[in-house]
Amino acid sequence: MRAKKSTSQYYKDNPEAAEKRRVWQRKENKKPKKRKYRAFLTKVRRKFGVDGNGDGKDYDHTTNTFMSAKRNRSKDKPKKRNK
Repeated sequence: MRAKKSTSQYYKDNPEAAEKRRVWQRKENKKPKKRKYRAFLTKVRRKFGVDGNGDGKDYDHTTNTFMSAKRNRSKDKPKKRNK
């Protein structure tokens, strides 16, 4: 069985795919909804004085608090079950 590759490794190995992804991301990030969302996040971080301090924390919208980016991005994923 092959070992799983990370997304970053895939894009290192496939520069054409990486460029295609970057083109899509640039297009997506220009949308008004995305800009408004980023502005909201920056506003919240400035309000609490954590914008740009490098603490690695994300704003959790469900609990309205800051938590580690790793925990915030993984908390809504379904739990793995043993087969």
